Amino acid sequence: MPNLMPTGPMQNAPILQDRLPHLPWIDPRTRRLPGILPVEGPDWLRIDEAYGAQMALRDRLIASRPDVVHALLPQARPAAEELYAATLDWLRQAPGFHLTPTSATRPDGVTVPLDPAQPLMTLGRLVQEDLCLMEREGDEYALTGAILCFPASWSLGQKLGRPLTGIHDPVPIYDAELARRVARLFDAIRPEQPLWRMNYLTYDDFVLHQPRREGERRPQPQGHVFIRCERQCLLRLPVTRAVVFTIHTYVVDAASVTADELAALREAVH
Repeated sequence: MPNLMPTGPMQNAPILQDRLPHLPWIDPRTRRLPGILPVEGPDWLRIDEAYGAQMALRDRLIASRPDVVHALLPQARPAAEELYAATLDWLRQAPGFHLTPTSATRPDGVTVPLDPAQPLMTLGRLVQEDLCLMEREGDEYALTGAILCFPASWSLGQKLGRPLTGIHDPVPIYDAELARRVARLFDAIRPEQPLWRMNYLTYDDFVLHQPRREGERRPQPQGHVFIRCERQCLLRLPVTRAVVFTIHTYVVDAASVTADELAALREAVH
């Protein structure tokens, strides 16, 4: 089995945000699963202080490991194209972006060709979020496509085509009852009201690209030096009715929270 972890200069320095925008293990609304809240306004995508460094890493990953970070099943192309159009509409209003019919210049000054034939690959070079397409198949929603540069201990190639229960296997807390609740939640998502949640873990390393296959366990943190959180949004596309699962990854120094907040986090993750 090839090693999917980044090596050499792929990420040889920390890419950190200054602070977390939300402490999900403190807020009682987000502390317990699934911890879902409504998105306010057009806040399903974000640009933060780590944008330039994260995007440079995304550029390198997409160029060097496209088969690892990108996948799109044929039936998901209409949803990918709808997401492509919706994201470009968002970027036209976003500070620091300049779009023409053929290119987009990012806030970090990099110009990216707009390629509608590669909708997810193009979006992966424009937004910090990883983007996953979930479409209803029978009683569940299945992963039908994604641009996934910053996985936290899962592999896109292994999860593609699987329903939510299969994606989360072998996560013990994701049992049949929670799976039914999540499917009902997905069914209830309205295009005009995206939802968000935020998870939380501690790490001893700062690496953003951490794909692992089932059975491969991440090293258990000893020093709890970094906090890694994913702000995950759920957005219904109005035409294809696919659900977009966005993942904005935050990694911060554990010293950016108070001693009491860090103690509460360590208690929450055990």
